[in-house]
Amino acid sequence: MSTYVYGIAAESHPSLPEGMGGVGDPARTIRVLRGDGLAAVVSDAPENLRPKRKDLLAHQNVLAEAGAGGAVLPMRFGSVAPDDQAVLDVLSERADHYRERLHALDGRVEYNVKASHDEEAVLHRVMADNPEIRAVAEANRKAGGGSHDEKMRLGEMVVAAVQKYEVDDGAELLRALEPAADAVSTGAESTGWLANLSFLVKRDSAEEFLAAVEAHRAANPHLELRVNGPLPPYSFVEPGPAEPAETVEQAGAGR
Repeated sequence: MSTYVYGIAAESHPSLPEGMGGVGDPARTIRVLRGDGLAAVVSDAPENLRPKRKDLLAHQNVLAEAGAGGAVLPMRFGSVAPDDQAVLDVLSERADHYRERLHALDGRVEYNVKASHDEEAVLHRVMADNPEIRAVAEANRKAGGGSHDEKMRLGEMVVAAVQKYEVDDGAELLRALEPAADAVSTGAESTGWLANLSFLVKRDSAEEFLAAVEAHRAANPHLELRVNGPLPPYSFVEPGPAEPAETVEQAGAGR
């Protein structure tokens, strides 16, 4: 039976949630594996697990219950090891790393901030800041819209200007929020967002971080900011994807 891994904590963690329900239908019972001064919160792994809302929430609820009593290194949804012994082997092999990370993340949470442009506002900004673009747009207007080539030229100029603002605004967002966090992780680029940043924040400093977000939002009305958190610090478990070493595979892979 494969083993589903929710997170890793210190063996002395006061409130690991043994007995509660985890992922699967019916929900698999949570248990705790202990070794080398560490503890892994696990359950049996359901067959053909997929990221459905019910199971995503179950994964999150287990981590929330465990995290309420102390530091936990959260594994991403779908982290599966071949069996319990494989998990214990990883705890032994990576004990020093996990202890260091537990110490670094103790009392801290993650906030993810995504930024995009308000399209109308940024286009107004482009026109206001670029005399050449204004001139081309005005010439096209006087020419009844302009030729195909003239329209293409104007479009390319606007796109280039918007892309520059995206780079500049993303960098400015990082500069504004980084001082309020202990660490920053840059997420994968995705369509529609000019910035995708995760911040490691002390739990008792969360209000200061959120105040910095609101101040930046107020000072930059052309930006749309989406904040998600507090979250378990997924982005800071280690430099790469948060997985318990090479014994872990994504649920459903290779089946």
